[in-house]
Amino acid sequence: MKDYIDNIVLIGMPGSGKSTVGVVLAKRLGYRFVDSDLVIQERYGKLLHDLIEEHGVDGFWQMENDVNASLKLNKSVIATGGSAIYGKEAMEHLKSMGKVVYLQLSYEEVDERLGDLNARGVTLREGQNLQDLYQERIPLYEKYADVIIDCNGKMLREIVREIALLADVASE
Repeated sequence: MKDYIDNIVLIGMPGSGKSTVGVVLAKRLGYRFVDSDLVIQERYGKLLHDLIEEHGVDGFWQMENDVNASLKLNKSVIATGGSAIYGKEAMEHLKSMGKVVYLQLSYEEVDERLGDLNARGVTLREGQNLQDLYQERIPLYEKYADVIIDCNGKMLREIVREIALLADVASE
């Protein structure tokens, strides 16, 4: 048995609320909060958009995969970057560490919430727009999710409550 278990891993599109939900959920459960984007920035000493610019989309995804696959945490809420689902090793590792929760949001909500995609460190391939990215990622989020939480039109506290109830069930 691994000594890093009982985690909640949040996946979803940029702007779906992974970090916001994660912080509040961690406080409610008495867990640690870890933002994997911040771990990447800390490990490489650069902002996400600088890493993407320097290493390209594929290079960044490899860095993200390596960092996420190396996490060893217990009783933590982990907010992943929106592109974490491209890292097969990382996602298998994260699934083995706890419950993967997909924060599902409609394209319209994502589009409304996001500002400058480059400043947010969103990985878009040449010629790709947000709609293309959304369509490409949805099947991957659904593939890796243990649980899907529909976040459309919901308040933060409702989303946190739904996930916290799942965590209580998991610990029984």
